Formats: sequence, C-alpha cells, structure tokens
Amino acid sequence: MTIQLLVTNDAMVVQGDPLVDWLDLDAIKNFNEPGSGSVTLPALPEVMAQLQPGNRLTVIRDGAIWMTGPMEVPTDYSWSVDGDPGPGQVKVSFSDDLATIAGYITWPEPALTWAGQHGSTWRKFNAINSEAVIRALVNENCGPGAIAARRIPNLILDGVTGAGSSTTLNTRFEPVLEVCRRAALDGGGIGFRVRQDGTQLKFGCYVPADKTATARFSQGLGNLRSVSFRQSSPGLTHALVAGNEIEDNTIRTYVEVPDPTAAAMWWRVERFIDGGADNDTNGELTAAGTAEVAEGAAPIELSTVTVDTDDLKAGRDFDLGDKVAVALPHGLEVTDIVRSIHLQASPESGESVATLVGSPDATTDPQMVQLIRTLSRRLGRLETRGKSDVH
Repeated sequence: MTIQLLVTNDAMVVQGDPLVDWLDLDAIKNFNEPGSGSVTLPALPEVMAQLQPGNRLTVIRDGAIWMTGPMEVPTDYSWSVDGDPGPGQVKVSFSDDLATIAGYITWPEPALTWAGQHGSTWRKFNAINSEAVIRALVNENCGPGAIAARRIPNLILDGVTGAGSSTTLNTRFEPVLEVCRRAALDGGGIGFRVRQDGTQLKFGCYVPADKTATARFSQGLGNLRSVSFRQSSPGLTHALVAGNEIEDNTIRTYVEVPDPTAAAMWWRVERFIDGGADNDTNGELTAAGTAEVAEGAAPIELSTVTVDTDDLKAGRDFDLGDKVAVALPHGLEVTDIVRSIHLQASPESGESVATLVGSPDATTDPQMVQLIRTLSRRLGRLETRGKSDVH
C-alpha cells in the first residue's frame, strides 16, 4: 500500500509537505455521483496550518490520483485529558469535484442573469447526442461558458469522446447533476466525471467498458472476501407519460413506455409521469418515460469486499461504470455495473477495497433515492408551462 495525502489551494498549488502519520482514511468513489471521504490526522501545527477553508485534499494511491476535491469540513478537532496526551486529532471531510457541480441548478436561459430569466421558458435539447447534452449543461451552468458569477474556478471541458446515443431532454430549475444522470441513462448508460490535470479540472464523458471477461471476483481467485446479494421487484414497468395540458382545446398527448421483459418476469407496475413537454414530436415524452423505467428497473444490489491482487486492481484494471463479474458461493454468477469503489486504509491494518455492483439505485436505499429524484424533477415543472424555448 502506497498512499500519499496532499493539501492544495483552489488553484491546485500544494500548500505544504505531504500529510504523514495519518490514522485512518475512508474514500468512496461513485459512478455519476459525487464521491466523499474523510481522514483522521494528528493535530500538529504544521498539519493544522494547511487545513484552511477553500483548500483541497488529494489522495494519491500507488502513484495515481484516487480522489481529489474540496474540503467540506477542513477541521473537526477533538482532544481529551483522558485520551492521548498529545496535540489531539483532527478529522477532515472532503468530496470530489462532482460535488461542486452538484450545487448548481439548470437555468432555462443560462446566458442571462437570474433576474433576466423568463418563467415560461425551458432549456430544450432535441435529438442530440447525450454526451453533447451533458457537456452543454455543465458548460453553460457552471463551466467556462457560464456567466462569470457562476463559473467554477479552473473547470474546463475535457476532450469529446463520442459517448452515448441520441436523446431528447427538457429542463429548468433542476439539479444539474440529476439532469446529467438522466441524459446519461437515456443515452446508453454513459459515464461522466471530473479529473484533475495539472492546475485544471476537466469535466468529460466516457463509455464504461465491459470487463466481465477479465474483471472477475470469486473465492477461487482469492480476490473476494465477502459478498451480499439482493434482488428486488421493479418499482416501475410501464411509464404512462402525459404531455402538458394545452389551453386551446388541443388534445393532450399520452405516451406509454413499457419494459415488457420486467413485466413478464415480475408483474406490471404503472406510474404516471408528467412529461414536461407539449407533445412527443421530438421524443421528449418518450425520453422522460425511458429514464423513469431505467431507474425503476428491478434493483440488483451486489456488495462485495474485494482485495487487490497482482492480476486485478481497482482503478487500474476496472473502474466506475465498468461491467464486472462476481461468482457467488452457491454457483450463480452475476454481472453488472460498478457503482462505487470504497477505499479504507490505516497504517496498522493496511487497505481494503469494497466494490458495489448493481442497479442505478444500488448505492443507497432505492426507495429514498427514487423519491428524491422524482421530487426534483417535479419541482422543476411546477412553474407555469409556456411555449417559449431556448435551444
């Protein structure tokens, strides 16, 4: 295990010597979601001097950046007369750079100030490659293409990869990352991330790889410490999407988006979806239904505790979004997407890596995630729907 911890300022300039003598490290990387972590350190003066508001923490594992991002809680200090007679301990909580983007919402007219927004306007993308949609959402709301007050320092767009298929999307006043996830799902399950390159933060998309032939976990291979598996019934098999109610007596548009395979295997589960568009001419209503069906698919939650070997290592041989294979002890083999990778380490016990594999909601309680995501979309549609568009 080789782990190095560096503190930088928001311009990625290193603020002092690497943090040594750390007591424990916990860092979770998530697929298309912000990552988070914490580290406990001795509260030495040279350490405390680096833990300033606005600074960043970088975790380097075996020479490569594992996670880097802003400190959300730079100093959580504790000391007790009953404990270690030394200077005490300080716990630092940090996130990765997707968490910064998560603080923004989609403006319907991002080139204008907030006071200049028109309440009846929607930001629309009609039949556009999903990577282009995701890049545009980030660029115009918090990237270099945003108005000056909204730009995240040092954030630029990474190179175009051609990831994803065509998608259609309408949005306004929704969390930017939630809309990006919707576009990623509808566009074929692509990934997006922020990576640090020198003093720049590069946001880009990528196509996860199918690693089931090479990234395999089992007792026999010696890289599987524990496993828990749960498969649940679908929360939705038929999205019943309705277009906007039109005041000029035009018949309201209705679109059904089914998942016949899930319905046949389990049972039919219907849900009414407010599509947020007048009609399905450009596929807006179908896209809304497709995203809901994807999120409501029968959740497969596969949580594994793995150990790196010379032949298979997290971050080197497989990463977030990749499809991997896990052989369960009773003979069943499961293949699905890597949703999160959890690194835990301490000088005494070494490191362990837990990989969570499964459905889009496998990273937390599926019902709560579904509720939050549904509410966020609906809140963005509560304003009066007008017919003026921004393309």
